[in-house]
Amino acid sequence: MKSLLSFMLIGLLHISFWSAAQQPLRLGVVGLTHDHVHQILRRASQKDVEIVGIAEPNQELALRYLKRYQLSEKLWYPTTEAMIAATRPEAVCAFNSIFEHRQVVEICAPKGIHVMVEKPLAVSVAHADAMIKLAQKHKIHLLTNFETTWYASHQRAFEMIHEQKAVGDIRKVVVHDGHRGPKEIGCSKEFLDWLTDPVMNGGGAVIDFGCYGANLMTWLMKGERPISVSAITQQIKPDIYPKVDDEATIIVTYPKAQGIFQASWNWPFDRKDIEVYGQTGYVVCDKTLQLKVRTGNEEEKRQIAALSAPYNDPFTYFAAVVKGEIKPQKDLSSPEINRIVVEILEAAVKSAKTGKVVKL
Repeated sequence: MKSLLSFMLIGLLHISFWSAAQQPLRLGVVGLTHDHVHQILRRASQKDVEIVGIAEPNQELALRYLKRYQLSEKLWYPTTEAMIAATRPEAVCAFNSIFEHRQVVEICAPKGIHVMVEKPLAVSVAHADAMIKLAQKHKIHLLTNFETTWYASHQRAFEMIHEQKAVGDIRKVVVHDGHRGPKEIGCSKEFLDWLTDPVMNGGGAVIDFGCYGANLMTWLMKGERPISVSAITQQIKPDIYPKVDDEATIIVTYPKAQGIFQASWNWPFDRKDIEVYGQTGYVVCDKTLQLKVRTGNEEEKRQIAALSAPYNDPFTYFAAVVKGEIKPQKDLSSPEINRIVVEILEAAVKSAKTGKVVKL
C-alpha cells in the first residue's frame, strides 16, 4: 500500500511539474519608453509568454500602444507596484531608461520576481552592484537582453574559437555597431528623451552601441576583465545631440589581446558585425546565417544553421530560465558578464573625459 501511495505521489508531482512547465510565463512589462518594447508587444499572443500587466506612468503612451497592438486597456497600470499587486507576475521585462533599471530590481527582487532589462545592465558600476546584490539575496534571475545575443553567427564563432580551436587564441576583436542616429532613423520622442540624456542613459553612442562590443568581448574572453580601457568620443552632430556623444571608439586591453569597439550614430547604414582575429586565422560575423572564415590561404564563406528554441529569442529564453528548464552559465545575458560590461563603459566615459587610459 505504501509503495502504491509513493508511486501515486511521484506521479502527481511529475504531472504538477509538467503542467507548470507547459504554462506560459506570467510576464509584467515595466516601462514603454524603450523602442525595443515593440518586440514583446508584437508577440504578446504567443504561447510561451503571457503579458499580465504593463506599468507605464504615461497613460497616453500606454493606451496608444495597447490600441496599436489590439491589447486590452485593462493591462495598463500607472506604477510598477500597482501592476505587481494586481497581477502577480512571475517575471518582468524593463523597457524604461537605463537609469531606472536599478529601481525595477529594487521593487521586484524582494518579491521574488525575476527581471530582464534591455542592454546595458546599468548606468554605473554602483547601480550594477546594487542590482546584482539584490538578485543574489532574493534568489532571482537578473538577465540583460542584447539583440546580438540571438545571432547564430556569434554562437558558432564561439564554438569555433573555444571548442574547435580553429583560429588559435584571440589576439584582436573589432566590433562595429550603430546606425545613422536615433533621431535620423525615426526613434520615438519618448525614447529620444532619455536616450540622449547623459544621466538617464549614461552617455550617447558610447553607451548605446559601445555596450555590444563590451558584451561580446567579455563573453569571448570567458569573463576575463580587461586590464585597461581607453576611449575617444565626439559630438559630430551637436545641433541634434547637444548633451551626449554621437561617435565613440573604445579600446580594451588584456595581457595578450585587444578589443576595439566602434560605436556610432554616424554610420551611413545600420550595422552590427564583429571580426575576431586569432593566432592562426579569423572569423567575421553578422546577423546573417553565414560566417566568413580564414584559416589558410583564402577566405571562405560558411553557411550555418539558425539557432533553435529557446536560444533564438530573448523572451522564450527568459521563460525557460525562470521555469528551470535552463541553468544559465556565464553567457551573454548573465550578470557576471554584464557587470564587467558596465565597468568597461564607465571606464570608457571617464577615459573620454580625461583623455587618459583607465586601469582596471
